[in-house]
Amino acid sequence: MNFAPLPSVDVAQVPSDGLVLDVRENDEWAAGHVEGALHIPMSDFVARFGELTEAAEDGRRVHVMCRVGGRSAQVTQYLVQQGIDAVNIDGGMLAWDGAGRPMVTDNGASAFVL
Repeated sequence: MNFAPLPSVDVAQVPSDGLVLDVRENDEWAAGHVEGALHIPMSDFVARFGELTEAAEDGRRVHVMCRVGGRSAQVTQYLVQQGIDAVNIDGGMLAWDGAGRPMVTDNGASAFVL
């Protein structure tokens, strides 16, 4: 079988107003996340798939994020198979943080990558 390479982008290529889908679990999200990101843990993804299709209904590219890129790669592959314009964020939140891109928490505490 021939598998197309997984579309991926460097953290620097994610537009500040881009649609970021964070597939990490709740404790990871609570520690720190991209402001405005859509949070659907990978464990809930199939059940909550409609939330993503609604967010991306205008055809916007979906930038999929996890901690280092493994879980997000699986979700990106699934989305691409569904015909959604999705890309995996190389290096995930660790790369995001390392590049100095902004992170927030819901409770105002200092954001970090769990």
